[in-house]
Amino acid sequence: MSLCFVTAAGVKALALSAFTLAWTHSIAKVEWQEDWRVTPAGLELAQASVKGTGPGMEPPPEARLVDGWFQWRPNRAPMPEVVLGNSGAAGEWRLCHEGKCRTLSEIVGHAIGANVTTMKICKDP
Repeated sequence: MSLCFVTAAGVKALALSAFTLAWTHSIAKVEWQEDWRVTPAGLELAQASVKGTGPGMEPPPEARLVDGWFQWRPNRAPMPEVVLGNSGAAGEWRLCHEGKCRTLSEIVGHAIGANVTTMKICKDP
């Protein structure tokens, strides 16, 4: 299975089964990370972490503070796709895999800007 990023300019596929999606909150400038798995059932959110709190970023009561990050396991069913918006106010979404992080623009090969990107499991040819 592969992960696809769908933009207005096309589709970019990555062969991976697990990754971290990272970003900076546009107002509070606080780091947020989500660990995802690519599964036959869909995209599975395995863990969420936030490096502090801010408007709309309050960790849930079950979150635990680990090395400066509030971490928890969201109870959410796998999703067929995740739509990523980009305000342009806090930098880009970053995908981290095997110790390396790249922006979505680097991954898809063109500037994303404020356009929407859809993340989903690629269809087999």
